Amino acid sequence: MDDWAWTTVALFAVWAVTAFGIRAAVQRRRTGDAGFRGISGRPGSAAWWAGVLFVLALLGGAAAPAAALAGMPTLPAAGDGKAALRWTGLAVALAGMAATLVAQSGMGASWRVGVDAAERTELVTSGLFAYVRNPVFTAMTVTAAGLALMVPNAVAVLAWLVLVLAVELQVRVVEEPYLARVHGPAYADYTARAGRFVPGVGRRACAAGT
Repeated sequence: MDDWAWTTVALFAVWAVTAFGIRAAVQRRRTGDAGFRGISGRPGSAAWWAGVLFVLALLGGAAAPAAALAGMPTLPAAGDGKAALRWTGLAVALAGMAATLVAQSGMGASWRVGVDAAERTELVTSGLFAYVRNPVFTAMTVTAAGLALMVPNAVAVLAWLVLVLAVELQVRVVEEPYLARVHGPAYADYTARAGRFVPGVGRRACAAGT
């Protein structure tokens, strides 16, 4: 069990450093701007909660293997197939990490963490974005799911659920309204072609659709 927990710690650290630290450094070198915009909205608003929950989810993801090392048992639902579950989790986490990097690279100069309402970035619709409007968030959720399967305890599951809620809020309350306002008909046309998180799901029939 300790080996799996330490492996999860290592993967989480690599993911965090590459997805945020190294990506921000590359962005600053290319554009002069690291791309961090912080938490949107006034304290207590849905937009604010999206950012806060995202931070809590990341902290929870780091806490899950720490809890396993401290002796927290796996969930009963893991049953006798914990080894297979963990190997599956490793494969899912590695795939999610790779997809995160590909999706982030595809954003080019438009990559941001958070939204500045006064800023206008290019609408990216190529690569993975041709099929999914939010492939970075999809990939991050997949990565977190894989890491949770590697240490299937209550903290891991709760952290993943918080991440899903944070992503839903960030996309629906912050990013989609911003992109619709900035890009207008071009974004409306794009939402009709690409799914929200997975291909074909969450496409909008019109600008006012859901």
